[in-house]
Amino acid sequence: MTHHEQHRSHRIGWLRASVLGANDGIVSTSSLIIGVAAAHTTQSDIILAGLAGLVAGAMSMAAGEYVSVSSQADTENADLELERQSLADDIDSEKEELAKIYEHRGVTPKLAYLVAEQMMAHDALAAHARDEIGITEDGKAQPLQAALSSAATFTVGALLPLLVAWFVAPSQLINLVAISSLFFLAVLGGIAAVTGGAPIFRACVRVTFWGAIAMLITAAVGHLFGVSV
Repeated sequence: MTHHEQHRSHRIGWLRASVLGANDGIVSTSSLIIGVAAAHTTQSDIILAGLAGLVAGAMSMAAGEYVSVSSQADTENADLELERQSLADDIDSEKEELAKIYEHRGVTPKLAYLVAEQMMAHDALAAHARDEIGITEDGKAQPLQAALSSAATFTVGALLPLLVAWFVAPSQLINLVAISSLFFLAVLGGIAAVTGGAPIFRACVRVTFWGAIAMLITAAVGHLFGVSV
Protein backbone atom coordinates (compact mmCIF):
# COMPACT_ATOMS: atom_id res chain seq x y z
CA MET A 1 0.00 0.00 0.00
CA THR A 2 1.34 3.44 -0.93
CA HIS A 3 1.81 5.77 2.05
CA HIS A 4 0.24 9.15 1.41
CA GLU A 5 0.83 12.17 3.65
CA GLN A 6 -1.61 15.05 3.57
CA HIS A 7 0.39 18.26 3.93
CA ARG A 8 -1.26 21.58 4.65
CA SER A 9 1.47 24.14 3.93
CA HIS A 10 -0.23 25.11 0.66
CA ARG A 11 -3.08 26.55 2.75
CA ILE A 12 -0.90 29.07 4.57
CA GLY A 13 -1.68 32.04 2.30
CA TRP A 14 -5.47 32.07 2.46
CA LEU A 15 -5.60 30.51 5.95
CA ARG A 16 -3.49 33.28 7.46
CA ALA A 17 -5.60 36.00 5.84
CA SER A 18 -8.88 34.31 6.80
CA VAL A 19 -7.94 33.68 10.43
CA LEU A 20 -6.54 37.18 10.78
CA GLY A 21 -9.70 38.70 9.34
CA ALA A 22 -12.14 36.68 11.44
CA ASN A 23 -10.10 37.12 14.62
CA ASP A 24 -9.80 40.86 14.10
CA GLY A 25 -13.52 41.11 13.32
CA ILE A 26 -14.54 39.38 16.53
CA VAL A 27 -12.00 41.09 18.78
CA SER A 28 -12.25 44.63 17.45
CA THR A 29 -16.04 44.69 17.17
CA SER A 30 -16.72 43.04 20.52
CA SER A 31 -14.15 45.32 22.17
CA LEU A 32 -15.73 48.36 20.52
CA ILE A 33 -19.22 47.31 21.62
CA ILE A 34 -18.10 46.62 25.18
CA GLY A 35 -16.12 49.87 25.36
CA VAL A 36 -19.06 51.94 24.14
CA ALA A 37 -21.51 50.06 26.36
CA ALA A 38 -19.28 50.61 29.40
CA ALA A 39 -19.57 54.35 28.77
CA HIS A 40 -23.33 54.04 29.53
CA THR A 41 -24.60 54.79 26.02
CA THR A 42 -27.92 53.64 24.55
CA GLN A 43 -28.26 50.30 22.79
CA SER A 44 -28.98 51.99 19.45
CA ASP A 45 -25.75 53.99 19.74
CA ILE A 46 -23.87 50.80 20.59
CA ILE A 47 -25.25 49.03 17.49
CA LEU A 48 -24.44 52.04 15.33
CA ALA A 49 -20.87 52.11 16.62
CA GLY A 50 -20.58 48.38 15.98
CA LEU A 51 -21.84 48.73 12.41
CA ALA A 52 -19.45 51.59 11.74
CA GLY A 53 -16.61 49.50 13.15
CA LEU A 54 -17.61 46.56 10.93
CA VAL A 55 -17.60 48.59 7.71
CA ALA A 56 -14.43 50.51 8.55
CA GLY A 57 -12.65 47.37 9.73
CA ALA A 58 -13.55 45.32 6.66
CA MET A 59 -12.35 48.06 4.31
CA SER A 60 -9.19 48.56 6.36
CA MET A 61 -8.42 44.83 6.37
CA ALA A 62 -8.95 44.56 2.60
CA ALA A 63 -6.80 47.59 1.83
CA GLY A 64 -4.08 46.62 4.30
CA GLU A 65 -3.83 43.04 3.08
CA TYR A 66 -3.84 44.09 -0.56
CA VAL A 67 -1.06 46.67 -0.09
CA SER A 68 1.00 44.37 2.12
CA VAL A 69 0.75 41.28 -0.08
CA SER A 70 1.21 43.38 -3.23
CA SER A 71 4.52 44.60 -1.82
CA GLN A 72 5.52 40.99 -1.23
CA ALA A 73 4.46 40.09 -4.78
CA ASP A 74 6.48 43.00 -6.20
CA THR A 75 9.57 41.77 -4.38
CA GLU A 76 9.04 38.21 -5.61
CA ASN A 77 8.57 39.39 -9.20
CA ALA A 78 11.71 41.52 -9.00
CA ASP A 79 13.71 38.53 -7.75
CA LEU A 80 12.29 36.32 -10.50
CA GLU A 81 13.16 38.88 -13.15
CA LEU A 82 16.70 39.12 -11.79
CA GLU A 83 17.00 35.35 -11.88
CA ARG A 84 15.56 35.21 -15.41
CA GLN A 85 18.19 37.70 -16.57
CA SER A 86 20.99 35.76 -14.85
CA LEU A 87 19.90 32.59 -16.61
CA ALA A 88 19.94 34.38 -19.94
CA ASP A 89 23.38 35.90 -19.33
CA ASP A 90 25.28 32.92 -17.87
CA ILE A 91 23.36 29.69 -17.61
CA ASP A 92 26.46 27.63 -16.80
CA SER A 93 27.22 29.65 -13.67
CA GLU A 94 23.58 29.35 -12.62
CA LYS A 95 23.81 25.60 -13.06
CA GLU A 96 26.90 25.49 -10.86
CA GLU A 97 25.12 27.65 -8.28
CA LEU A 98 22.13 25.31 -8.16
CA ALA A 99 24.40 22.28 -7.88
CA LYS A 100 26.17 23.87 -4.89
CA ILE A 101 22.79 24.36 -3.21
CA TYR A 102 22.07 20.64 -3.56
CA GLU A 103 25.54 19.80 -2.30
CA HIS A 104 24.94 21.83 0.86
CA ARG A 105 21.79 19.79 1.39
CA GLY A 106 23.79 16.56 1.42
CA VAL A 107 23.89 15.46 -2.21
CA THR A 108 27.27 14.32 -3.57
CA PRO A 109 28.92 16.82 -6.00
CA LYS A 110 28.56 14.61 -9.06
CA LEU A 111 24.93 13.80 -8.38
CA ALA A 112 24.18 17.41 -7.39
CA TYR A 113 25.39 18.65 -10.76
CA LEU A 114 23.38 15.97 -12.56
CA VAL A 115 20.25 16.90 -10.61
CA ALA A 116 20.79 20.61 -11.32
CA GLU A 117 21.25 19.86 -15.00
CA GLN A 118 18.06 17.83 -15.21
CA MET A 119 16.01 20.29 -13.13
CA MET A 120 17.10 23.19 -15.30
CA ALA A 121 16.39 21.25 -18.47
CA HIS A 122 12.82 20.83 -17.24
CA ASP A 123 12.25 24.42 -15.96
CA ALA A 124 15.33 26.45 -15.10
CA LEU A 125 13.52 29.46 -13.66
CA ALA A 126 11.21 27.35 -11.49
CA ALA A 127 14.15 25.36 -10.16
CA HIS A 128 16.06 28.49 -9.13
CA ALA A 129 12.93 30.19 -7.81
CA ARG A 130 12.19 27.22 -5.55
CA ASP A 131 15.66 26.14 -4.43
CA GLU A 132 17.61 29.39 -4.52
CA ILE A 133 15.03 32.07 -3.68
CA GLY A 134 12.42 29.99 -1.86
CA ILE A 135 9.45 30.92 -4.06
CA THR A 136 6.99 28.14 -4.86
CA GLU A 137 3.78 28.20 -6.85
CA ASP A 138 1.66 27.39 -3.80
CA GLY A 139 3.41 29.98 -1.65
CA LYS A 140 3.41 32.90 -4.09
CA ALA A 141 1.80 36.13 -2.87
CA GLN A 142 -1.77 36.64 -4.10
CA PRO A 143 -2.90 40.16 -3.13
CA LEU A 144 -6.51 39.97 -4.33
CA GLN A 145 -7.13 36.62 -2.67
CA ALA A 146 -5.69 37.90 0.62
CA ALA A 147 -7.73 41.12 0.47
CA LEU A 148 -11.05 39.39 -0.28
CA SER A 149 -10.44 36.66 2.31
CA SER A 150 -9.61 39.17 5.03
CA ALA A 151 -12.56 41.47 4.26
CA ALA A 152 -15.06 38.60 4.06
CA THR A 153 -13.93 36.84 7.21
CA PHE A 154 -13.65 40.15 9.11
CA THR A 155 -17.28 40.86 8.21
CA VAL A 156 -18.43 37.43 9.37
CA GLY A 157 -16.41 37.71 12.58
CA ALA A 158 -17.70 41.23 13.31
CA LEU A 159 -21.32 40.22 12.73
CA LEU A 160 -21.23 37.64 15.52
CA PRO A 161 -20.86 39.99 18.53
CA LEU A 162 -22.95 42.61 16.73
CA LEU A 163 -25.91 40.23 16.46
CA VAL A 164 -25.55 39.32 20.12
CA ALA A 165 -25.62 43.01 21.05
CA TRP A 166 -28.67 43.51 18.85
CA PHE A 167 -30.82 40.80 20.47
CA VAL A 168 -29.85 40.80 24.17
CA ALA A 169 -31.24 43.06 26.87
CA PRO A 170 -29.15 46.20 27.53
CA SER A 171 -28.50 45.14 31.13
CA GLN A 172 -26.87 41.89 29.96
CA LEU A 173 -25.16 43.27 26.88
CA ILE A 174 -21.59 43.57 28.15
CA ASN A 175 -21.50 40.17 29.84
CA LEU A 176 -23.15 38.26 26.99
CA VAL A 177 -21.10 39.95 24.27
CA ALA A 178 -17.88 39.19 26.16
CA ILE A 179 -18.78 35.55 26.88
CA SER A 180 -20.11 34.82 23.39
CA SER A 181 -17.10 36.52 21.76
CA LEU A 182 -14.68 34.40 23.76
CA PHE A 183 -16.64 31.34 22.67
CA PHE A 184 -16.50 32.47 19.02
CA LEU A 185 -12.76 33.03 19.32
CA ALA A 186 -12.25 29.56 20.80
CA VAL A 187 -14.23 28.02 17.92
CA LEU A 188 -12.20 30.04 15.42
CA GLY A 189 -8.95 28.89 16.99
CA GLY A 190 -10.13 25.28 16.82
CA ILE A 191 -11.19 25.54 13.17
CA ALA A 192 -7.90 27.18 12.22
CA ALA A 193 -5.96 24.49 14.08
CA VAL A 194 -7.84 21.63 12.41
CA THR A 195 -7.46 23.24 8.97
CA GLY A 196 -3.75 23.81 9.47
CA GLY A 197 -3.06 20.55 11.32
CA ALA A 198 -1.93 22.32 14.51
CA PRO A 199 -2.68 21.49 18.19
CA ILE A 200 -6.27 22.55 18.89
CA PHE A 201 -6.05 23.41 22.60
CA ARG A 202 -3.08 25.74 22.23
CA ALA A 203 -4.73 27.58 19.33
CA CYS A 204 -7.97 28.05 21.30
CA VAL A 205 -6.18 29.34 24.39
CA ARG A 206 -4.02 31.73 22.37
CA VAL A 207 -6.88 33.51 20.61
CA THR A 208 -9.21 33.64 23.62
CA PHE A 209 -6.47 35.01 25.91
CA TRP A 210 -5.63 37.96 23.68
CA GLY A 211 -9.28 38.56 22.92
CA ALA A 212 -10.05 38.74 26.64
CA ILE A 213 -7.20 41.19 27.19
CA ALA A 214 -8.49 43.46 24.40
CA MET A 215 -12.04 43.44 25.76
CA LEU A 216 -10.90 44.14 29.33
CA ILE A 217 -8.81 47.12 28.28
CA THR A 218 -11.54 48.69 26.13
CA ALA A 219 -14.13 48.08 28.86
CA ALA A 220 -11.89 49.90 31.34
CA VAL A 221 -11.37 52.80 28.94
CA GLY A 222 -15.08 53.04 28.23
CA HIS A 223 -15.89 52.97 31.93
CA LEU A 224 -13.40 55.74 32.69
CA PHE A 225 -14.74 57.97 29.92
CA GLY A 226 -18.31 57.21 30.94
CA VAL A 227 -17.62 58.18 34.53
CA SER A 228 -15.79 61.36 33.53
CA VAL A 229 -18.65 62.41 31.27
